[in-house]
Amino acid sequence: MEQLLRKSQSRSFCVGDTPGLADCCLIPQWANALRVGCDLSGYPRCKAVYDAYVQLPAFIAAASENQQDKIPA
Repeated sequence: MEQLLRKSQSRSFCVGDTPGLADCCLIPQWANALRVGCDLSGYPRCKAVYDAYVQLPAFIAAASENQQDKIPA
């Protein structure tokens, strides 16, 4: 995935300047990897996409930590 994303380094998201299906697949996997403490330092382009995504108001509103009915960890 990292190699594919390097082809679009000037873009904010996986394929373009707006989130798409590829982002919908990458973001939850990245979030889960962070949650369990995986070392993701070898994937700077994936991190850049994730960092752009988590700035979106829709993502912030939908994030599990912002849900009233969240089940405590």
